[in-house]
Amino acid sequence: MDKDNHILPKDFPELQNDCFLRAARGEETTCVPVWCMRQAGRYLPEFRESRAGKDFFETCRSPEACCELTLQPLRRFPFDAAIIFSDILVVPQALGMDVQMVPGKGPTFPEPLKEPEDLLRLRTTVDVSAELGYVFKAITLTRHKLEGKVPLIGFTGAPWTLMTYMIEGGGSNTMSKAKRWLYRHPEASHRLLVQLTDVIVEYLLGQVAAGAQALQVFESHAGCLGPAQFNEFALPYLRTIARKVKEKLKEAGLDDVPMIVFAKDGHYALEDLSQSQYEVVGLDWTIDPQAARKRAGGRVSLQGNLDPCALYAPKEKIGEMVKMMLEGFGTQRYIANLGHGLYPDMDPEHVGAFVEAVHSHSRQLCQLK
Repeated sequence: MDKDNHILPKDFPELQNDCFLRAARGEETTCVPVWCMRQAGRYLPEFRESRAGKDFFETCRSPEACCELTLQPLRRFPFDAAIIFSDILVVPQALGMDVQMVPGKGPTFPEPLKEPEDLLRLRTTVDVSAELGYVFKAITLTRHKLEGKVPLIGFTGAPWTLMTYMIEGGGSNTMSKAKRWLYRHPEASHRLLVQLTDVIVEYLLGQVAAGAQALQVFESHAGCLGPAQFNEFALPYLRTIARKVKEKLKEAGLDDVPMIVFAKDGHYALEDLSQSQYEVVGLDWTIDPQAARKRAGGRVSLQGNLDPCALYAPKEKIGEMVKMMLEGFGTQRYIANLGHGLYPDMDPEHVGAFVEAVHSHSRQLCQLK
């Protein structure tokens, strides 16, 4: 049955560990939940073995492969949530752009958007079920295969972050080509951002219908914008996504699906992000936990924010840093995570040490409370 993707998005196994969802919704928890961005990834030898010789986006289009890669880290570590294995660039693909994963280089757009007239190359309407149905099938299959152990997180890239890739043609340190559009072609930039927002809303709703129990929006390139540009070209679209998704979910009686916004290096916008209808704000490692709590003003739960490179430290040191982080954030309305994704050269044992330190220290702190 699995092979034919005939598993339906209903009759899911009962959830056994809801700590992550409770923390995300701001409910009381008896421990601090923990998961890692990029927890399904190249730091695991079994991931490298599964992926060997296969095209990256071909893997993304296989529900069985995505399910297996999502489950791999959970077999090793007692994470409190799973995040579906996929990629943010499936959205530009749905709009008709060619994206390739080039070994040693990363994601590459052979024909990036160069001028506003290039927007005419994009599909004006996107049948999200037809173009991204493979992600929905992967989510449904994974929900069943998780057997209720932990919740499953769906995700998307945010409009500005996706726009940068579509114009830069790949990764960039400066995002100068994309930012050139903001300064020289503001109207065309907004047109593209609106188009991306519309697809993202449908995409996230499809993920929930398929079985996703929480959603994360990755604004990975927030740090390339200053406050003024963020307020014009990023924040309004992040807010629209949260508002529209929530409105539709409420209509469908699914208004208990928490949403997380992660704007890397966007700490200048923390107050605004805390008032953008997301239940959780993810934080990178460049902000102090207590300062973040104060600035968020108790309006949201917080997620993060250990420096990923801290996992290169000896295990005892990882434990000390985790303890400091937990003491800084407190044990309520908090989800432990790294301040960005795991890197490919990280030792799985050190990832395990991070997860174990969160669980052991949070239990102690909760008992002291």
